[in-house]
Amino acid sequence: MTEAPETTAGKLTKLNRAERNAWTKRRIFDAATRIVGKYGYAEASVARITEQAGVAQGTFYNHFENRQELLDQLLPKIGRDMVRFIHERTGTADAARQEIERFGAFFDFIREVPEFLRILNEAEFFAPSGYQKHLDNISTAYVRILKRARHAGMIDDFSDAEFEAIVHILMGARGYLSRRYSYADGAVTAVPDHVVSAYRKLMTRGLFNSPGKDKDHER
Repeated sequence: MTEAPETTAGKLTKLNRAERNAWTKRRIFDAATRIVGKYGYAEASVARITEQAGVAQGTFYNHFENRQELLDQLLPKIGRDMVRFIHERTGTADAARQEIERFGAFFDFIREVPEFLRILNEAEFFAPSGYQKHLDNISTAYVRILKRARHAGMIDDFSDAEFEAIVHILMGARGYLSRRYSYADGAVTAVPDHVVSAYRKLMTRGLFNSPGKDKDHER
């Protein structure tokens, strides 16, 4: 979540108008994340969000036309934060190693933003345009990563259309695995080691790629 910019004396630094507006909008997004995560979209009123953010309701309408506009922007905003978070934790190793690092970083992210799963799950019904934009943003960024790996010779024999299908397979895996292993009793815990090792083996060995078999016989 957003921390206030402070001087060494512990006082808020002076912000110009654009910086102040950006800071206020981040506070509203952070508050909406907490409120939707706790109460769901249906109960995420402007009053609750502004109270959590510590801003007046009039201030809210300086940044958003209405409540729905905020809700439509919420998941895509969190998704962009997630992409940034994962990118910062992905090294320059081979493609398989990078994918395993992305997998682990996703679970690190949801521990920092435990509200993510509820916001994602309810968005399809309460903020469908935001839900679709989030999926498009994530899949576009992910396909771009795979294309770069193909260009570098780390991946071959996959078309762009196949990359898109693979991306949705990998996104689905994260969603179901987080539900099964990370979320329990209202908290988010670290994913067990065997989940990471299973994913690593799947990425590096393939599920049906038995050693010593002729690949032509596997088709």
